[in-house]
Amino acid sequence: MRIGELSTRTGVSRRSLRYYEQQGLLVSARSPSGQRYYNDEHVHRVALIQVFFAAGMSSRTIAQMVPCMTEPNKGRAEQALTVMDQERNRLSFAIDQLVAARTELDRLIEVNRNYLMYAAND
Repeated sequence: MRIGELSTRTGVSRRSLRYYEQQGLLVSARSPSGQRYYNDEHVHRVALIQVFFAAGMSSRTIAQMVPCMTEPNKGRAEQALTVMDQERNRLSFAIDQLVAARTELDRLIEVNRNYLMYAAND
């Protein structure tokens, strides 16, 4: 498939897909005339990149993990594993913080609902 179809299938703009290539996150096959060609694996890769971006990872961090997204080898796996562990720890901390914030919001919501319910009865 060409870049337009990949864009349509993933919901990611052509410009972003080109950026992914520039950053080393995505590699396309090229025709003799220079047109980019992609396959179904690229659709999955783009979705994964989007998930990582949504989680707050930088393109630089994702690029360090790219070699192990398809076929890890010992040298690449050791390097990427360090980055992956760091990102997992960062995400776990962020999740814990979000859960704590939600718990506190739930408490405040309950306090204020109770207040309004009792104030309405006065």
